[in-house]
Amino acid sequence: MRLKIFIIISIIIFSCDTEKNKLNRDAIGIENLIGLNFSQSERDSLLPDLILLKNKYDSIRSLNLSNSIPLPLHFNPLVKGHLLPNETSNYKFEELKINKPDNIEECAFYTIDQLSHLIRTKKIKSEDLTKMYIKRLRKFGPELECVITITEKMALEQAKKADLEIQNGLYRGPLHGIPYGVKDLLSVKSYKTTWGANTHKEQIINETATVVKKLEESGAVLIAKLTLGALAWGDVWFNGKTRNPWDPSQGSSGSSAGPGSATAAGLVAFSIGSETWGSIISPSSINGVTGLRPTYGTVSKAGAMALSWSMDKIGPMCRSVDDCALVYSVIKGSDNIDFSVVDVPFQIPKKEELKELKIGYIASAFESEETSVNDKSVLAKLKDLGFQLIPIELPEFPTNALSFLLNVEAAAAFDELTRNNKDDELVRQEKMSWPNIFRQARYIPAVEYIQANRARVLLNDKMRNLFQKIDLYISPSFWGDNLLRTNLTGHPCIVLPNGFDKSGLPTSISFIGDLYKDGTLVSIAKAYQEETTWHKKYPPRF
Repeated sequence: MRLKIFIIISIIIFSCDTEKNKLNRDAIGIENLIGLNFSQSERDSLLPDLILLKNKYDSIRSLNLSNSIPLPLHFNPLVKGHLLPNETSNYKFEELKINKPDNIEECAFYTIDQLSHLIRTKKIKSEDLTKMYIKRLRKFGPELECVITITEKMALEQAKKADLEIQNGLYRGPLHGIPYGVKDLLSVKSYKTTWGANTHKEQIINETATVVKKLEESGAVLIAKLTLGALAWGDVWFNGKTRNPWDPSQGSSGSSAGPGSATAAGLVAFSIGSETWGSIISPSSINGVTGLRPTYGTVSKAGAMALSWSMDKIGPMCRSVDDCALVYSVIKGSDNIDFSVVDVPFQIPKKEELKELKIGYIASAFESEETSVNDKSVLAKLKDLGFQLIPIELPEFPTNALSFLLNVEAAAAFDELTRNNKDDELVRQEKMSWPNIFRQARYIPAVEYIQANRARVLLNDKMRNLFQKIDLYISPSFWGDNLLRTNLTGHPCIVLPNGFDKSGLPTSISFIGDLYKDGTLVSIAKAYQEETTWHKKYPPRF
């Protein structure tokens, strides 16, 4: 009997010792991963606490933390000495007078300033325009794989209402009666909001995103929810791969794939996209449209899928700089829901002030043999227009080291997918795709996440010093770390067509502005675009 008891006790001791050794080995492995080295006594002290921490994690996981619950710690791009502008907005929209076309389908590629003139003067009806775009969505949408839902019932109701209001003298403004589409990460009550993913393709969120509400109040007509790469990565979604209308054998880039493709192909008058790290800039470039990524925190994200609370931005994708400026003027501003948003004026410099602006250009980029003739010609055009161009270099900083900030926030936003293995349902499963990135983020310590955010303050400070010498700068759209850098810092960017490559595909140039100086950015980009015709070129197939 004693021997039996001794054996049982020995097994228990051995089991405990084995478990302790396993924990000890795990701790050493984690230390190696994060670049630390604790003593054995330090490990002995912390191991029991790790078990307690696991219990706390379990308690938090029992709560229903849906994607819509915000992060209460808001990113503030301002640094010491940088104050919010306190002027009043002076943006004014200008119509472009145009005759009624013989065939309404000729309007498919008209700009908003053309369409608004036709609608305001009652030369065309919003209902007819809406039906024309819906017909094109049905005809070309399947080929381009750029449409998830056509909101026909809502669209026709909104169009008829717009026509009636205009007939009765109630004109809401230049977006009144204009049909548009939104990236399907913006919720619209009574319609599916799929986020482009198998895991959410039947999801209905019974609220309407603030941006959509503001556009509805302006009289705009929502006709489609457009594709995005699953959970806002790339152009592959649950039912296909969104195509580039300039060459449908190629993808349209992402993640605002649908807005880029549909706008370029004349299936909507304009669209709304979003960006965390290139998701407006890249598809705008690839599809040959003009895209505005506004200053972080000037447009509400309420009702939008959260990917990275401190980096997500919503902005317009249009046929011209003017169109982007108009749409931004409508969607910007606070809503008492997204508390990361600040109200700032939309200040456009007067024409006589433009030549006084200091325009920087990244000298090493434009001197590089890798930089295209199209990009270099932009500088020549601006010089011809009399602008002062100043060679600059971006401040040295290990920008790429901060890229895991997005991964951590995305992993938190979709925590449940990882814990329940539902990430296996996503179409893309390769190494560089969300399922693996979500898992990888589990190994990033909270301390390092906070340190990286503190380092972000240093980056913003360096960029602040740069903008004390210039008002904006120009960069090839995908040069160096510029795209990641300015998404981390929250600076606005407008990208617009500047020609075609040897394959006949659109190319682009990017203008980057100081924080909250979106109007200055718009004014210079507009001055350049008015001297070119690249934005007036459309895919011949469509």
